[in-house]
Amino acid sequence: MQIALRSGDSGAEAGSLSVSDAVFAARYNEPLVHQVVTAYLASGRAGTKSQKTRADVRGGGAKPWRQKSTGRARAGTTRGPLWRSGGVTFAARPRNYAQKVNRKMYGMAMRSILSELVRQGRLTVVDALAVSEPRTKGLVVRLSALGLARVLIVTEPFEANLHLASRNLFAVDIRLAGVVDPVSLVAHESVLITEQGLRTLEARLA
Repeated sequence: MQIALRSGDSGAEAGSLSVSDAVFAARYNEPLVHQVVTAYLASGRAGTKSQKTRADVRGGGAKPWRQKSTGRARAGTTRGPLWRSGGVTFAARPRNYAQKVNRKMYGMAMRSILSELVRQGRLTVVDALAVSEPRTKGLVVRLSALGLARVLIVTEPFEANLHLASRNLFAVDIRLAGVVDPVSLVAHESVLITEQGLRTLEARLA
């Protein structure tokens, strides 16, 4: 299939690119995309929350008072959940939230997302997007020429000036084509990708 190519400097049409139908014209599989996105977000959770049960709280080995004849309820420790500074009844423990996703499933989900972006007109391909100096104003001018505001920029290779110029833009994010993830592709209104980044992503998912 053919994808329109635009100039990164002026935003004008600069021809078209021939891309793989398997990567950019795949059927949209919503359940698979949901599963992969959910698994990706779950894998990013720290899972380090930890609380102490009555067995973990220091002290409490001595019986606070005798069993009978005090008029108070019987108690065997001062570290029970009902006591101040006692343990927690159902204490949280460190856990791993990671979900297994096969490599084939991940690739199918990425191809499905990219194909849907193309169908919805949310994927813009430019020949290059290099900035000569790390100034936000220059990047804003280029994005305005392309008619983009809230956008994910996918590029390859790493360009320091481009990353520095985008840091002050709240709705603009940058990812390298070799490591771009499904959550970033789904979360942004539009995706701007360079020609070299497109070829890198195409080779990665072919």
